[in-house]
Amino acid sequence: MSDTDQRFGLARTVTLPGPLRLDGGGLLSPVDIAYETYGDLDADGGNAILICHALTGDQHVASDHPITGKPGWWARMVGPGKPIDPARHFIVCANVLGSCMGSSGPASVNPATGAPWGMAFPVITIRDMVRAQAMLLDHLGIGVLRAVVGGSMGGMQALSWPATFPERVRAVVVIASAARHSAQNIAFHEVGRQAIMADPKWRDGDYYNGGNGGGDPPAAGLAVARMAAHITYLSEAGLTEKFGRRLQARPDRPDGAKSFGFDADFQIESYLRHQGISFVDRFDANSYLYITRAMDYFDLAEEHGGHLAGAFKGTRARFCLVSFDTDWLYPTRESRAIVHALNAAGAPVSFVELSSPFGHDAFLLESPELNRVVDGFLRAGA
Repeated sequence: MSDTDQRFGLARTVTLPGPLRLDGGGLLSPVDIAYETYGDLDADGGNAILICHALTGDQHVASDHPITGKPGWWARMVGPGKPIDPARHFIVCANVLGSCMGSSGPASVNPATGAPWGMAFPVITIRDMVRAQAMLLDHLGIGVLRAVVGGSMGGMQALSWPATFPERVRAVVVIASAARHSAQNIAFHEVGRQAIMADPKWRDGDYYNGGNGGGDPPAAGLAVARMAAHITYLSEAGLTEKFGRRLQARPDRPDGAKSFGFDADFQIESYLRHQGISFVDRFDANSYLYITRAMDYFDLAEEHGGHLAGAFKGTRARFCLVSFDTDWLYPTRESRAIVHALNAAGAPVSFVELSSPFGHDAFLLESPELNRVVDGFLRAGA
């Protein structure tokens, strides 16, 4: 079925008429969604798994990235013989609303003006992203998901799915995530946003010069925002082990000598600068503003009368929660709070804290234990 249906495959984009009603009160129409699918959809549509990506991720979950050429961001989890396997599952991964890899966002064209939206794009929420994904699933002919899976911001979407569409999800996997953004998380995001908006090239978001993501973007501000955020993805132990206070190799200096200046003397400085510079090549600054804001607004309990358990009252889904012991961005206590709410709602849930030196980024890195947990959970519901 998937071999001949043009809706299915890699590098797909669809324009849906909408309108999509947003939490902010506005309507978005039409709605562009860029996505990829892997595997074949069963005749009854019962083998579909939706993967939700994190803040700076995209739809290229298991295919080479068109800009960087690097393998898909979760090729360790998705692929032949992996826990999420196209031989058994029909896998969907969509670029979130507000992003810059083909879905409607500030870099895309406003049909009313013929120019990029910029900061005229409506403010969005995690729930808005989920509603857009539901529109895509309708287009693909998928009524009920076998599972929705996500880490970090993807985990927020995964949590929002059974709360928003309780009849459309049979299983939920939430990795290294939380049911709301903490004050500390909001603070780090605000530092990044202010770095972008303080860049003279930001120009109140109007830097595209008529092109979709082109022009002269606020690269310096976006690079600093990425550097600040990247620190939160790592653990202190991991940073110490990988970099410590080691200096950069400098051919023109004696071994171990400092240059006593403001160049990147330490290896960690060089690493962060590289992360910032390479990020600018693949991401839009305005999208960074919009998506970080959506994460900051996320509070699943607030959406349900202040009671997190209320978010899960209507669902029959099974849940799997995974945290990492060195993740201080979304520490284990955040996952435990979700588990307690699921228990109060009477929802079946399994939970594990895994040990890793890699901090929050552990969910993206090689982790046989994580693979075993996800594989076992998905097979248990087959």
